[in-house]
Amino acid sequence: MLYHSTRSKGVPISSAEAIKTGLAQDGGLFVPESIPVLSLAEIGSLAHQTYNERAFHILSYYLSDFSPAELKECVDKAYSREKFETENIAPIYPLGKSTYFLELWHGPTCAFKDMALQILPHLLTKSIQKCGSGKECVILVATSGDTGKAALEGFKDVEGTRIFVFYPERGVSEIQKLQMITQEGNNVGVASVKGNFDDAQSGVKSIFTDAEYAQLLDANGFILSSANSINWGRLVPQIVYYFSAYADLYKNGEIALGEKINFAVPTGNFGNILAAYYAKRMGLPVAKLICASNENNILTDFLNTGVYDRNRKFYTTLSPSMDILISSNLERLLFDVAGGDYMHIRAWMRELAETGKYRVPPMLLQKLKDIFWAGYCNDDMTKKTIKSVYNEYSYVMDTHTAVAKNVYAQYIEATQDQTKTVIASTASPFKFNQSVLIALDGVASVAGKNEFELLDQLAKLTQMRIPKSLSALASMPRLFNITCERTQMHQVVSEFLQVE
Repeated sequence: MLYHSTRSKGVPISSAEAIKTGLAQDGGLFVPESIPVLSLAEIGSLAHQTYNERAFHILSYYLSDFSPAELKECVDKAYSREKFETENIAPIYPLGKSTYFLELWHGPTCAFKDMALQILPHLLTKSIQKCGSGKECVILVATSGDTGKAALEGFKDVEGTRIFVFYPERGVSEIQKLQMITQEGNNVGVASVKGNFDDAQSGVKSIFTDAEYAQLLDANGFILSSANSINWGRLVPQIVYYFSAYADLYKNGEIALGEKINFAVPTGNFGNILAAYYAKRMGLPVAKLICASNENNILTDFLNTGVYDRNRKFYTTLSPSMDILISSNLERLLFDVAGGDYMHIRAWMRELAETGKYRVPPMLLQKLKDIFWAGYCNDDMTKKTIKSVYNEYSYVMDTHTAVAKNVYAQYIEATQDQTKTVIASTASPFKFNQSVLIALDGVASVAGKNEFELLDQLAKLTQMRIPKSLSALASMPRLFNITCERTQMHQVVSEFLQVE
């Protein structure tokens, strides 16, 4: 399988080169030259496989320049009982007769980002070896909360790599911040950025597209890459868990082979639901993809009107990992739906950079509407959804999962569609303990309590076990306290790498 940019018709490159590079030189994202399609029988055979076997099966289509032994090694190092607190890796939890939660948060950082960021370091180091650059790889990450810790944990002490994470100063939960600033490892760095996630993300992108800075790093023996979902090696493992969810439903007798299901996905940067879209393109029987946003509802507006407009108020919400107004992975979707028309992609992205918005033509919008249904949920409804689901089913959701559950309810009300639906559950409720406790037990219940008292209180109230990685934070030293302006991010990276 070869790859090319969404913005130009350049010479195709291997998957290893795409993973090593992260972002194309023209600012575009790497996409596969074609989408493989699995037969129904092949999808059915996944029911009898472990998660690791399913991952190997799906990834082998896209990472064809990896030998079977290399790919198996990457998969097995990523998805182990040592890393994940459940043997199933991504288990399905039934809620009523036709709704299921796909729990993607049983990894070391308690968020769905572990599903990709536990394997990416292994894919990346092998890609660097294959490409023979002989340079040390510098991973730069902008995070709205979960990606940062998952990337730090995945890349810590990985030979031949260094990783630096930028997060918005006031745009992450206290637990997310603690997870990052206590990160151990001799190759890691963390800084907060004054502003929101989009400021951090645009700052990282400006470093990637700075040719002069790339020359400076090259002269000092470094190459840049990314652990954000702009990196194909980060996105492609996410396709696996949609196939795995379907295989488990079939295995458990919940659906017949070939029966279509819906997926409801909370998303900000569009990577998680894009992986579901690729699974659908690969032949997975999917009826509708339900795109769930919080009050930063730019994706809802786009999928309903065809106008992408980031010239709007930015909200800091109870679901901070979705507080995003520049959804990078949407570019990959548009490229595919527009039939690979990179000239249009380039024009739309230029409009976005210059004016903050663009509009797609009606025919393309209709294609999107045929695939997606979009809605959003504010903080008040998020809390009410957490409370109502707990009262009815004794199931505890985090705030992001609650957004998806609420939007799914809106979808049913609007369409009367009773198709069986899997909701992507993207984080442990303990990761957003204060918000979850307020939803379940009122504001007074959290007054005057620190993060670790809140963890204990949520565990006592719900009879759930606190994830080991979160309870351990109490005794860990705070190692990073850097704060910078977006314009200072180049300088921060240079100081981390000790280059001038």
